[in-house]
Amino acid sequence: MTGERGPDQPFEDVVEGLRREGLLEPPAPLTPDVDDSELAGAGRVTLSFSPAERVVRVPPGVSVFDAASWNGIAVDSTCGGHGTCRKCRVRLTRGTAPVTRHDVRTFTADQIHDGWRLACLVRATHDLDVEVPPLVTRPKASTVGVGRQVILRPSVQKRYVELTEPTLADQRTDLARLRDAVDDLTLNPDLYALRRLPVVLRQNDFKVTAVVVDETLVDVEPGDTTGRRHAIAYDLGTTTVVATLLDLETGTPVAVSSVLNRQQPFGGDVITRISATMMDPQALPRLTTLARETLAGLAAEVCEEGGVDPAGVYEVALAGNATMTALLLGVDPEPLGVAPFVQATADWPVLLASDLGLTLHPGARAVVFPALGAYVGGDIVAGMLASGLDRDKRVRLFVDVGTNCEIALTDGERIVTTAAPAGPAFEGGAIRCGMRAADGAVEVVRLDPDAEDPSLAVALGVIGDVEARGLCGSGLVDAVAELARVGLLDTSGRFVTDERAAELAPALADRMATVREGERVFVLHRHSADAPVEESVYLSQRDVRELQFAKAAISTGWSLLLEELGLEASEVQQVLLAGSFGSYLSPSSAVRIGLVPKLSVLRIVSAGNVAGEGAKMVLLSARERAGADALLEEVRYVELSDRPDFNDRFVDQLAFPV
Repeated sequence: MTGERGPDQPFEDVVEGLRREGLLEPPAPLTPDVDDSELAGAGRVTLSFSPAERVVRVPPGVSVFDAASWNGIAVDSTCGGHGTCRKCRVRLTRGTAPVTRHDVRTFTADQIHDGWRLACLVRATHDLDVEVPPLVTRPKASTVGVGRQVILRPSVQKRYVELTEPTLADQRTDLARLRDAVDDLTLNPDLYALRRLPVVLRQNDFKVTAVVVDETLVDVEPGDTTGRRHAIAYDLGTTTVVATLLDLETGTPVAVSSVLNRQQPFGGDVITRISATMMDPQALPRLTTLARETLAGLAAEVCEEGGVDPAGVYEVALAGNATMTALLLGVDPEPLGVAPFVQATADWPVLLASDLGLTLHPGARAVVFPALGAYVGGDIVAGMLASGLDRDKRVRLFVDVGTNCEIALTDGERIVTTAAPAGPAFEGGAIRCGMRAADGAVEVVRLDPDAEDPSLAVALGVIGDVEARGLCGSGLVDAVAELARVGLLDTSGRFVTDERAAELAPALADRMATVREGERVFVLHRHSADAPVEESVYLSQRDVRELQFAKAAISTGWSLLLEELGLEASEVQQVLLAGSFGSYLSPSSAVRIGLVPKLSVLRIVSAGNVAGEGAKMVLLSARERAGADALLEEVRYVELSDRPDFNDRFVDQLAFPV
């Protein structure tokens, strides 16, 4: 259990672990160069990694190690980012960071002066250029997920052998000869491997490499190719699909790419896509084709970027919600969209990658994550696996925020999960000035009601550092939270009167306005001083209501799960905000509007793309794959729609916390 001290573990390491988990306040840095006010007012932080030539934007406070890990940049580590293994060495070539006691023990004074730091202890509070040295060792453990370590034991195995040639005195079959040489693996050949076996053996003086996936011999390759084995992990999202090419020898990412799901023309959420298949018999095969084209395009991209022959990819893993998985596999999704919401199956057989339309190795296998229910799918199972929800004795709440919000809760022994219909507000849908998280979207909002200069009373963080064009999900949450904080929204979510606004926030009062049909709005950005409100970026009363409905559905979900386990909200020791939206959501804003329990922000962790991390884990470790399957038996699904008290509880959660 976290916090317990092993017989040989230094006490300081235990304390450091507790600090990282938010159970103790972080220590003061030895040479601080940034104060709390700078962090609180910051927007997104830009990190430029070399020699990977990758620029990423992350929330302030994220460690450089986590930022690199989320974006497929390999940084050596064996302790999971606790600062104890001292392997995650990077050099800051622009910008600086406080020196910690671990840095002092790791580097010389000259190295510290030159910018060397441990990546897991550098908090990104401002823009940084980071030089990542090449891995000096080949790690046998790969850190993925939220500080989780995986023992590198993939299902894809290679064995180089030099066989004796047949003679009249030794007429063993080619397969028997190979099996005798590879006595630590079971070799059950597929037809492709059998066709290649006699030719490859004789063309290469019986010096070959056997390629085995699980217990299937999928190929016999000329010479020694044991250093080349790859796999692709997919996060099949409704909106975005992410592919990560993995080197199974080192357990590190080689390339990462993402793209919008090509199914977008059929609707932005699972319900509209299910409806499309119900109304048009040709929609299902078309959606299946589009999903497969999406995966195939990403496979080609990551292989090209990583300089890997697609024929050298022997396995893929796919984590997606139940509807996306069904559409990919050509399974009718209609039963998922109508009561009683039944899946065709909870767990899928191991498939060939070619069954998914992928042109990789002919014998490449595809592992599809199991699902707990129609609306708690394989992506959530992957997220639970990556976050170690079944391996921790703490009380932890897992929230994947999206159109359909999946929630899981554990008390250290039991795990319960549910889904809450949050609607499209978090993705900018149904919001008057809403847009997806793209250039021009406001992602951070900070208000100063007492600013002497009213033009400085609103500070906006805009993606791409361009003029604001709209409001994305994190900006929406920030705007509502800030307006509630300064008193311009009351606890019921209603804008206060102009008179009351002038009393509470004189620097902001002139941004309150009334538009068509008498709707009250708050103007965040005008394109020019005399621009009409309707052409500006603003938050409307209806937008606030949309967010209230979304957050009420989510908070009702986790509050009912707390009751299921007999827990109080104050007992939650960690909240994991998962998914791409969760990564950019301000923990303080989430607490202020009641989206998550009222806890110290140190206990609220942006978990990142845990679905993709879980997909990586099952490729890196056969043991983790068994763990994903075991979650089907360990987790209990709680259906909210048949709860007689759900509506009453939902209404109670609409108000903002006092």
